[in-house]
Amino acid sequence: MRPRRLAVIALAGLFLYLALYTWNLRTGHLDALTSVTGLEVTGWALQPGRWIADKTSDAWHQYAFLVGVERENERLRQELDRIALENVALREQAAATRRLERLLRFHPPKGWTTEGVRVVAQRMGPAAALESILVDKGMFSGVADDMPLVTTRGVVGRVMESGVSISQVLLLTDVNSAVAVVGQEHRTKGVAFGRGPGKELAIRYMNINAELQPGELLVTSGMDGIFPKGLPVAVITRVDRSELSLFLDVSARPLVDVRELEEALLMRPAVKATGGH
Repeated sequence: MRPRRLAVIALAGLFLYLALYTWNLRTGHLDALTSVTGLEVTGWALQPGRWIADKTSDAWHQYAFLVGVERENERLRQELDRIALENVALREQAAATRRLERLLRFHPPKGWTTEGVRVVAQRMGPAAALESILVDKGMFSGVADDMPLVTTRGVVGRVMESGVSISQVLLLTDVNSAVAVVGQEHRTKGVAFGRGPGKELAIRYMNINAELQPGELLVTSGMDGIFPKGLPVAVITRVDRSELSLFLDVSARPLVDVRELEEALLMRPAVKATGGH
């Protein structure tokens, strides 16, 4: 029975195939259906691949864009750093120009000339014991011992030792410093002595009967033979009188803060021109 059933099924299938073939020859519907069906199957097979390709392409373009943005950000950061450094340099130049302009406005007393110097170091000497600074001029520039160093605000100190191209300046505040001064208003004479770093000057040998008050400006008297007369030195902060002394006990604050000092002026007597007969 089984072989017969298979034969029947085969004959039926052959009949159906021949019938469909004959019908397709007359109408062409099966060819059209096959074409459309094949396209759909092909489309279904290709669509996942196209989706993956599109996503991969989008991811790559996004990555490339982000890399480009990062590179541009890095370039902009470097440009900002460069501009910031330039701004710092320009501000420094502007500040130096203003300081130099102030120095140029300084008019030395008659018979004296000035020369600009730069401060290159502070607190020199054994264990930095001396209240001193180094300036960038020495004997090659005609610098000699005891030359006054000043700014437009007042006296800084005097040259203690001149080297070949560097000189050491003893500051007003050093305990070895002494400058002859006089009160600008009451004309009371005295000597300003240093007390050390961060301390006010001690003004000694001022007459007990002098009409001296805090706030009065002290200027150089010229009596020490080092500083010319009339240079600002300090402002009086305290005046005490004692029955046990013939002199006032006076303290004064220096006008120049050497911690902020970068440029100054060295003073020297002007060379007098001589003529022959």
